[in-house]
Amino acid sequence: MTAPPDDCLARNEWICGEYLSTRRQILLDAVVQHLQLTSLAVLIALVVAVPLAVLARRWGWAAGPVLALTTVLYTIPSLAMFSLLLPVYGLSASLVVAGLVLYSLTLLVRNILAGLRAVPDDTRQAARGMGYGPIRLLLTVELPLALPAAMAGLRIATVSAVSLVTIGAIVGFGGLGNLIYTGMNTYFKAQVLTASVLCVVIAIAADLLLLGVQRVLTPWERATRAVRQ
Repeated sequence: MTAPPDDCLARNEWICGEYLSTRRQILLDAVVQHLQLTSLAVLIALVVAVPLAVLARRWGWAAGPVLALTTVLYTIPSLAMFSLLLPVYGLSASLVVAGLVLYSLTLLVRNILAGLRAVPDDTRQAARGMGYGPIRLLLTVELPLALPAAMAGLRIATVSAVSLVTIGAIVGFGGLGNLIYTGMNTYFKAQVLTASVLCVVIAIAADLLLLGVQRVLTPWERATRAVRQ
């Protein structure tokens, strides 16, 4: 039997509204898993990266080893990384999250450290002269001034994580990557294209959201640009 003219699923077309309406829950579940894996990995990486960058800034000798280690981790191919972590985490979502955390550390540590190093020494000395201790200086002066560089790294790490989550499909926890993987194996055009487009949309939306957060948290940046113009 030939497919009806309006049956884009039967004709296996790339763009198919019928696929969206009949697989809505499958797509929603995949998007939710994609967001969960990405946000959890980036959050954990951020919690680890901030102390590492602060220590590297405080103890200059530690900067080299910290940056070297995170750089080496970033150079490991994703499939090899998951294989190395497999004995520890098994075939689980934790395996994907752990891999994404290790990849995100390079981007976050480097940018946070660069932001901390960019804080003027005069500003630090002035804060110390006003009685600021090390912790208060870090929390109220150094980290806020390092925010633009840190947020730039966070944006890159988040977009990168959105992309790398799809590799988790090899262990069954890849969010939209699961749909892309199975769609490619069966040559299901609508599924491959729809899942791929949703990945791009998530990446763009996450980047724009973080950019908005950055502008809210760093109002002085807008004022500085306005003065320069």
